[in-house]
Amino acid sequence: MKSAEIEEVLAGCELFKGLEPSEIKNIAKICRVNTFDKGALVYQQGDFGETIYIIAKGQVILERTVDMGSREGRVVIATLGRGRVFGCWSTLLDEPHIMMLRTFCQAPATILLLKGAELREDMISDTRFGFNVMEKLCFLLRERIQSAYGAMEKM
Repeated sequence: MKSAEIEEVLAGCELFKGLEPSEIKNIAKICRVNTFDKGALVYQQGDFGETIYIIAKGQVILERTVDMGSREGRVVIATLGRGRVFGCWSTLLDEPHIMMLRTFCQAPATILLLKGAELREDMISDTRFGFNVMEKLCFLLRERIQSAYGAMEKM
């Protein structure tokens, strides 16, 4: 992907929508691009995480494995497409993170990868920018928690 395409994805994604073009350019500089085949795992539940993922193309399923006593169950928390974000948020707080979900591609996908620690540095150096990102993150996490509760009620 060209940098202009990366910037377009970032500008439209739920975590960065509404940020200044200069802020989007700075975020784009620390992104890596990775492609995944249909069915490919992005990460496993229980893995150590330090990356935030932004879907540029394709769909990703967020799935939680739940111990149900005599058996193990799997619950789909969400199916995400272009502009949606997932991954380890606690790296923005400089905390280690163990992934709580298994994520895999429902279709071939192009995903931007962003190290949480690198984004954190930018957020600390520009507190207005940092506050804007954290505010969007709070709304995003609220929505994910609601999705998780909804999925568990169907069990």
